Amino acid sequence: MTELILACCSSADVEWDVSLGDAMPIVLAKAPRSGQAKVASELCNKGYCASKKMYYYGVKLHALAFRRPGKLPIPEYLDISPAATNDLMALKPVLETITDRNIFLDKAYCHQALTEELAAVELKLFTPIKKKKGQKKLSAVDNFFSTGVSRVRQPIESFFNWIQEKTKIQDASKVRSAKGLSIHVFGKLAAACLLIIFPHLN
Repeated sequence: MTELILACCSSADVEWDVSLGDAMPIVLAKAPRSGQAKVASELCNKGYCASKKMYYYGVKLHALAFRRPGKLPIPEYLDISPAATNDLMALKPVLETITDRNIFLDKAYCHQALTEELAAVELKLFTPIKKKKGQKKLSAVDNFFSTGVSRVRQPIESFFNWIQEKTKIQDASKVRSAKGLSIHVFGKLAAACLLIIFPHLN
């Protein structure tokens, strides 16, 4: 799907050296049912979504996308992992295949050792700065930097919100098997990708 989108999109408005990454929950069961759910257990488990402040049973949808100023980003990577998977660990294998890129991520991907490792291949990771243990607030400079990173990242959040608006992908409560979950997620992603390629269908 992503190869088709990249082949069909206009290269003139794509920043090929800037990627945005994030993850969103696909929910089969919310708390308190999240602890007892067993559907599609080979793909799912119980995790916590910090942005929504909720425990849930399901998977995470991970995305890495090229930035297009003023437009939705163009996805180059889409995949799922069990809900409890660390966002950085899910994306790390993909990051290790990329060179010469600026990648903007959220705080969940903040990892000094990996940042230094990837810098050797001209891959620069930008994340908002986390407070250190016991630190009450960030400095003005750190706040300014974090705000700048968040503004660059905002289109990937809009991308997820747009997919949810068009397909209701986050609600997988009616899924009853691993195969059904795959159809739910990737069928809806295929529909969303077609809308990116052919915007007049919106």
